[in-house]
Amino acid sequence: MKLVIHPAVDSDRLEALRSAAPGAEWVNAASPSEAVAAMPGAEGFLGKISPAMLSRADRLRWVQSFTASLEHYLFPALAAHPCVLTNTRGLFGDVIADQVMGYVLCFARNLHTYAARRIERRYEPEGGESGRVDFASGPGVVNAMDRATIYLPRATMGVIGMGGIGREVARRASAFGMTVRGVDRHPDRVEASPGVDRVDGLDQLETLLAWSDFAVIAAPHTPETEGLFDARLLSAMRPSSYLINVGRGAIVVLDALVAALRAGSLAGAALDVYEVEPLPPGHPLWSFSNVILTPHTAGYSPVVAERHRALLVENVRRFARNEPLLNVVDKALWF
Repeated sequence: MKLVIHPAVDSDRLEALRSAAPGAEWVNAASPSEAVAAMPGAEGFLGKISPAMLSRADRLRWVQSFTASLEHYLFPALAAHPCVLTNTRGLFGDVIADQVMGYVLCFARNLHTYAARRIERRYEPEGGESGRVDFASGPGVVNAMDRATIYLPRATMGVIGMGGIGREVARRASAFGMTVRGVDRHPDRVEASPGVDRVDGLDQLETLLAWSDFAVIAAPHTPETEGLFDARLLSAMRPSSYLINVGRGAIVVLDALVAALRAGSLAGAALDVYEVEPLPPGHPLWSFSNVILTPHTAGYSPVVAERHRALLVENVRRFARNEPLLNVVDKALWF
């Protein structure tokens, strides 16, 4: 059995892969030309395959992407090829969910506003001029500072995409007492998630957005989701609601989001991914005080590299033993 890797991996990772298929011939190709030359006879490929590499493959049965997203990976010949494609989804769920709850807490407690005021040396609570809460008016009286915060056990969250990331987001939101619902392309396949009220199909997306105080996009970039959140769909949200996108940048039309924010059609947004990355310095989103922007870092964590290596090793082991592979992709759907 012959397996080709490109781009080349370090010696420690290569040794771990070799140990999973000790009888295999390995080519750790440092250059595209080396990978192309090695493709005849290869049964497996790990990394970023190109049309030139695929055209030389005469025995290829399996391709393992090093990434979870496939919008920049798939090409027509690969989609049509009979080989099995697997990706690295499932490594980031808890890590990205932590960042989502960071956004939620910022909006609920105005932490992003206070972080900006620290730079200005402004000691000024959101919603009031005084730092002192007045309880003299008795119970039941709601002051401006009370109205400026969100009590999460009374808040709702809608999760768009109930895969591994979406379910972890839902689990954390539920732990904060939030009421959580989701939508998914295949609601009948979504694993049961404690704390999730219901999971509906995409035909209920607008209803979910109208219901949600926080709408979290955790869906992949596919032909169906590209440009999904346009002006029409954003109009389904309430002026008191927040949009959070940790899925893919191409899902949200930024011009439509800017227009909605300017019109006050939603309360704010938190984005980790964008239609164009990096987000240009002159983009209007930088000027909104009710928008949190992070530079595609939601998946950063020291545990991800360990999980990535473990997944690749396990799939090599399974391929060598003709066992079912993890993370098989529907190439027509890109996930």
